[in-house]
Amino acid sequence: MRITDLLKKQGITLNASPKSKREAIDILVSLHEKCGNLKDTAAYKEGILAREDMGTTAIGMEVAIPHAKSEAVKAPALTAITVPGGVDYESPDGAPCKLIFMIAATTDGDVHLEVLARLMQMLMHEDFTAKLKAAKTPAEFLKIIDDQETKQFPEEAAAPAPAKEGFRVLAVTACPTGIAHTYMAAEALAKAGDKMGITIKVETNGSGGAKNKLTAEEIANCDGIIIAADKSVETARFDGKPVLSTKVADGIHKPEELINKIVNGEAPIFHSDKKAEASSVASDASSIST
Repeated sequence: MRITDLLKKQGITLNASPKSKREAIDILVSLHEKCGNLKDTAAYKEGILAREDMGTTAIGMEVAIPHAKSEAVKAPALTAITVPGGVDYESPDGAPCKLIFMIAATTDGDVHLEVLARLMQMLMHEDFTAKLKAAKTPAEFLKIIDDQETKQFPEEAAAPAPAKEGFRVLAVTACPTGIAHTYMAAEALAKAGDKMGITIKVETNGSGGAKNKLTAEEIANCDGIIIAADKSVETARFDGKPVLSTKVADGIHKPEELINKIVNGEAPIFHSDKKAEASSVASDASSIST
C-alpha cells in the first residue's frame, strides 16, 4: 500500500504553528475528521493520546509519527503537517519536530505497521525530509512522496533476484516495540551497503513478524551476519558463520563500520548450543566502539 494512497491533499497542512504537542495532535486529528476518515473523532483521539502516554512517537530527526489502531477509524489513512518553527514533541534527541505524520488504522490487520515501516525507511533519506519540510503546496508535498516512493520501492514484486553467489552481508534488525528503530536500522544498513558497493539483505523482526527473511542458501553463501537488535532473535540458523551482535542503534548510526567488520573478517564465528535456540542480543549486547 503506497503512502500516496492514504494521504489526501486536504489531509495536509503546511506551515502550521502549534504551540504544544497537544495542539499538534489536535490539528492532525481535525484533518482526519475533515477528510472523513473517522467514525468517532473523540474515540480516535483517545487512542492517539493513549499511545503517547506509552512514550513519545517522535523518532528524532525533527520527525514524529503519532498513530492509533482504533474501531473509530473507517479506513487506513494519513494526515501530515509541517511546522517550520518546530514544536516540542518530547523527541528522544531533544530536537523540535518540524514534520509530523499521523496514522489512522483500523483494527483488522497491521496496515499501520506496514505504513509506519515504509515511512521510516523513506524518512531516513535526509534530502527527502528536507524537500517535504520546504514544500509550498499540498500537491507538491504529495509529489515529493510519490517520487521518493517510486524511486525507493519500484515494483517490489519485480525486484531482481540476488546473484547465485548470494549477498555478501546479511543482517537482522529488531527493537523492543518492533517498529521505528527496527526499520531505521534496516534502511541505514541497506543505504550503506549500496554506497559501499556491497550486496546486503536485511531481515526486519518487527511487530508484524519477520519480513524479508534470510534463506538457508543466503546464510550459507554470505560473508557474515550483522544482528542489530535490542530483543531476542533466532540465531541457531547462523551456526558456524561469522556473526556480529550489537545494539539496534549501531545499525542506525554506524552501518558502514558494521559492514566493514564483516567483509574484513573481524566478526567472531558463532556456535549454537541448540539448533532451535533464540539468543538475546538485547540491552546487554556490546555496542560497537567509536
